[in-house]
Amino acid sequence: MNMDTQLEILLVAAPGLEAPLRAEAMEKGFKAPKIVKGGVTIKGDWQQVWRANLELCGASRVLARIGSFRVTHLAQLDKRARQFPWAEFLRPGIPVRVEVACVKSKIYHQKAAAQRLEQALEQELGLTISAEATLCIKARLYRDVCTISIDTSGEGLHKRGHKEAVNKAPMRETLAALLLRECGYRGKEPVVDPMCGSGTFVLEAAEIAARLNPGRSRSFAFEQLTTFDRQAWDNLKSRANPHIPESRFYGFDRDGGAISFAKANAKRAGVEDLVQFQQQAVSALTPPDGPAGLVIVNPPYGVRIGETKKLLPLYQSLGKTLKDGFSGWRVGLVTNNDSLAKATGLPFDAESTKFSHGGIPVRLYTCPALP
Repeated sequence: MNMDTQLEILLVAAPGLEAPLRAEAMEKGFKAPKIVKGGVTIKGDWQQVWRANLELCGASRVLARIGSFRVTHLAQLDKRARQFPWAEFLRPGIPVRVEVACVKSKIYHQKAAAQRLEQALEQELGLTISAEATLCIKARLYRDVCTISIDTSGEGLHKRGHKEAVNKAPMRETLAALLLRECGYRGKEPVVDPMCGSGTFVLEAAEIAARLNPGRSRSFAFEQLTTFDRQAWDNLKSRANPHIPESRFYGFDRDGGAISFAKANAKRAGVEDLVQFQQQAVSALTPPDGPAGLVIVNPPYGVRIGETKKLLPLYQSLGKTLKDGFSGWRVGLVTNNDSLAKATGLPFDAESTKFSHGGIPVRLYTCPALP
């Protein structure tokens, strides 16, 4: 395959957050971003695949669609899989794993379909199939059309390579970036997180403001493909244009261990000079000096009714603190319960953003600048 061949590229998003990922893709100059269920499609060559992995803060992973064919039974799948031009993409000696999804197709047995694809890769290319392989081939059979994609990211893109220390129930970096965008954050104002845990919102805000590429410190699965060019990749990475922002970013948490984690993560990410982490209860929160900005918070939320009732005082305290001291600041609040959001007494917008966090349906509630 020619390096300039135009591919359909799927940017995977947390369900419910496709729109802010499309906005980010547009802002960063990717071609023809279009919302689909579970992500955004763009058009581009292999360098655009690399750039998406390197630069996009909100994508969970990047899939390159490399071909498709019609198929209605397993023998036909076996034949078509053996004829597929795998050698244009896959290197001998690099192990792969295969994942198959079957939807509304005559072939409905995913394991049997995966076996046919694995046999083709083993017998036609001599590849090793391994469940531990970084490189993943994804086949989706939908209405009897088998679409073959390569997961070009490898590990999920929330793994930036900086956050080794995490508190319990950490928010993924990719999710944090999209929620910041949904709150109107574009890197030009201070951000405060009153319950910061290991610092994800604060660190993402600082990295966005400093124009640091989220993928700058890690490797990717696409580096194992025949289409990879080390010199071109190094040139692409060298185009980074970091910026020293005027704003600063603040995280607070009552857990001293979480604050220690956050400081260590900030140092690894190279943004320790832009952030300030401090052990402190919500009730003691005051705004930092300077202009107003965004308060964003992901408080604990109860899954059962009894847990929810116990959390009401925490949300009430948060709301009172913000109403009393944060005039001019916008607020973003993540929770799974409308009654907890209402307990803050904050003037949230009528519409909230629904998405999934750790398998739990949650919402982002936002409100404009507080009076």
